[in-house]
Amino acid sequence: MSDSLARGTDHARSVEERHEPQRAQRNASTHSSVPSVPSVVHAVTDRRGFTKSCLAAIAATVTGWPQIRLTPRHLLQTPIRVNGPRLNQSLTDLSRFGANPQGGVSRVAYSDADRDARAWIMDLMRAAKLDPRIDLAGNIVARRPGTDASAKPIVFGSHIDSVPEGGNYDGDVGSLSAIEVARTLAERGVVTRHPLEVVIFQNEEGGLVGSRAWIGEVTARDLALTSRSGKTIADGIRFIGGDPTRLAEVRRSPGDIAGYLELHIEQGGTLDREHIPIGVVEGIVGIGWWDVTVTGFANHAGTTPMNERHDALLAAAKFIELVNRTVTSEPGRQVGTVGRIQALPGAPNVIPGQVLLSLELRDLDAAKIERLYQTIAREAERIGTESGTTFTFRETNRQAPALSDPRVRGLIADAAKSLGLATKVLPSGAGHDAQDMARLGPMGMIFVPSVAGVSHAPRELTRPEDVVNGANVLLGSLLQMDRTVA
Repeated sequence: MSDSLARGTDHARSVEERHEPQRAQRNASTHSSVPSVPSVVHAVTDRRGFTKSCLAAIAATVTGWPQIRLTPRHLLQTPIRVNGPRLNQSLTDLSRFGANPQGGVSRVAYSDADRDARAWIMDLMRAAKLDPRIDLAGNIVARRPGTDASAKPIVFGSHIDSVPEGGNYDGDVGSLSAIEVARTLAERGVVTRHPLEVVIFQNEEGGLVGSRAWIGEVTARDLALTSRSGKTIADGIRFIGGDPTRLAEVRRSPGDIAGYLELHIEQGGTLDREHIPIGVVEGIVGIGWWDVTVTGFANHAGTTPMNERHDALLAAAKFIELVNRTVTSEPGRQVGTVGRIQALPGAPNVIPGQVLLSLELRDLDAAKIERLYQTIAREAERIGTESGTTFTFRETNRQAPALSDPRVRGLIADAAKSLGLATKVLPSGAGHDAQDMARLGPMGMIFVPSVAGVSHAPRELTRPEDVVNGANVLLGSLLQMDRTVA
């Protein structure tokens, strides 16, 4: 090694030592960052390349942008970052559509606010050098070509519809981050091998309608249901530019995509409570719903002795306690809920003769859901025998768990590590479009913290720096997926 090259290498090492603490910080900067000198040095193996890269990096510190063209291979060693201020401003801009007095949004699917927001989103996609279109199911899809025309697309995105009186981050963070990632790639001149598809699924909050159309599971019965906008699903799809009579044409098959990535707020308090910036989702829980009917005997409340009653409401109260006791009787993250109850005939001077309840069980393990249900049903029969009542169960919904792909989880964890961000593997207790996309190809989800675990409410909040962290992990994961999947 020549003396001049040795002196250059020593200088690079000293620069690296000064920059190392900054790279280890928990939170990413909300500004677009520039590759550090040592990161470029490590990517170069020959003397001529070393000299050219050092000059480019020095120029970058002056101009604010690197003067070299980056490829995905270099990006793994020299992470580029999204424009954080622009991304957070986009979140603010989107929050105007359907804004409510409580500080959140009521941008339910198929409403005027939803339609107007979608038009704005398509303009934002065009600014990102994407070519958006509305598919026959009403989803917004924007494709970016890759270098290999035969490669399957990598799909990433989320949704922008909300629940009534919802917040400004659920779905929005993932949707706008996907567009920002595409815009960053365009600005840096990075072309991936796979084609990319940024997708904004329609009516996620009303039953994952857009993504279910892609897997062919929107039925005629679904289309006739009335949405929160007051329109039927069929009329809503027409309202936003789709055609409900041609949904079969948007159906995709397993293997049609190379992979799917979705960034989302956690909607729970684990990451915020433990001060962890990135969640790596191991899967989306399965869900079981049952309608439960307790039948006793309605009688006069004043003339029927306590020991002669067949009180359906008393039996129902014991049932609710039973659900809680059963679900908490074994270790794990399973949850059980009785969220609806109605006593009949509902008069203060009549012993309830019938009670209608709901039962919901959730877990990543479908076998555990079934085992818990069987235990609850068996113990409910015992309650009925003791109280002179009967219990009947009618299953109304069963969704299988959707596990994320272990390889994609590894890519997400590696992308976070390259940015100096801690991670935690955790399940999603809420449903997402990702669970349908897992039927088509390898799926991965990234979570960012929800302050105090609040979601589906105007107080929903994800801090700006956490939004940017998530977008940068999405960007890194996307580039690694492009390099590693077929």
